[in-house]
Amino acid sequence: MTNNNYYAVIMAGGVGSRFWPVSTQKFPKQFHDMLGTGQSLIQRTFERINELVPTNNILIATNANYEKLVLQQLPQLNNKQLLLEPAMRNTAPCILYAALKIYNQNPDAVMLVAPSDHWIKDEGEFLRNIQTSFEACSKDDILMTLGIQPDHANTGYGYIQFEKENTEIKKVKNFTEKPDLTTAESFLESGDYLWNAGIFVWSAKNIIEAFKQYSPEMVSILNAETSVYNTDDEVNFINNNYKKCENISIDFAIMERANNVHVLPVDFGWNDLGTWGSLYGKLKKDEDANAVVGANVIFRDAKGNMVRTDSGKRVVIQGLEDFIVVEKKDVIMICPRKDDQDIKQIMAEAKESFGKKYV
Repeated sequence: MTNNNYYAVIMAGGVGSRFWPVSTQKFPKQFHDMLGTGQSLIQRTFERINELVPTNNILIATNANYEKLVLQQLPQLNNKQLLLEPAMRNTAPCILYAALKIYNQNPDAVMLVAPSDHWIKDEGEFLRNIQTSFEACSKDDILMTLGIQPDHANTGYGYIQFEKENTEIKKVKNFTEKPDLTTAESFLESGDYLWNAGIFVWSAKNIIEAFKQYSPEMVSILNAETSVYNTDDEVNFINNNYKKCENISIDFAIMERANNVHVLPVDFGWNDLGTWGSLYGKLKKDEDANAVVGANVIFRDAKGNMVRTDSGKRVVIQGLEDFIVVEKKDVIMICPRKDDQDIKQIMAEAKESFGKKYV
């Protein structure tokens, strides 16, 4: 059941460089059907959130270059629901911009901030968790984040330590950026650490207050004295001022400094789909643990591979084990699965050797 005080901001400005050659500057991963489901990641994210948040209350924060892509993929939206960032300034300025715009529309608004490109298995559980968070933030002056129950010592995620208390929503003790393996293992053992998924809930009023306290300069840049938000002057104002904001994440600007931060421990089958390897983990596999998206593949003496091509491409793989094979138009990339973190560097090299149009 949707509620008119519920809002959402879907963050869709990233490039997803670890998913090259499919994800490129012109057409990043959130606009691709990465899982072969018939929907792009942003379309799936929108539909999931739309179960709880009215269509008109969902905003998409993205790069100005992706305006057409967003409107093509989400035709139910209008231009006024797009927050077009004229410069890349990380998540804090973008979230403040969204909060000011939403507060101008509805001072009682509570807002969800969620990435556009995550995979969630149990969508019903996700919605129950968001509902719980919305209700808590409507009543109390708290800033909330969702913390994922860790199932292994992952060094690629940030961690949230919480106070061990007998309540569903826990007070946050501290945040730790990506730890080394020994530290991650000790976090897992202690039982009071969660993965930081970058999914937040708060009232528009309370997050603006937090910015006034911890990032007043950014507020003075974006909070026009006569509100321009939701008027014809908004785009001009943002184009002239947004780039003056500090390039900083919401974690550093607010969450790691505020003393009213709480976390809801959740377990809805989450993956940030940050690399080809993490995508491989979520795909159906044959008896030899090979996964395929788009291609028609014959595997011979091959196991643990992931193959993704343009639709219907015929591929034969012989004698290959634990590799990623990705084809997109006139680029083929073959890389060991264990080295999927290197793809960002591979993309940079490809730009140098092949030219900008291939990245």
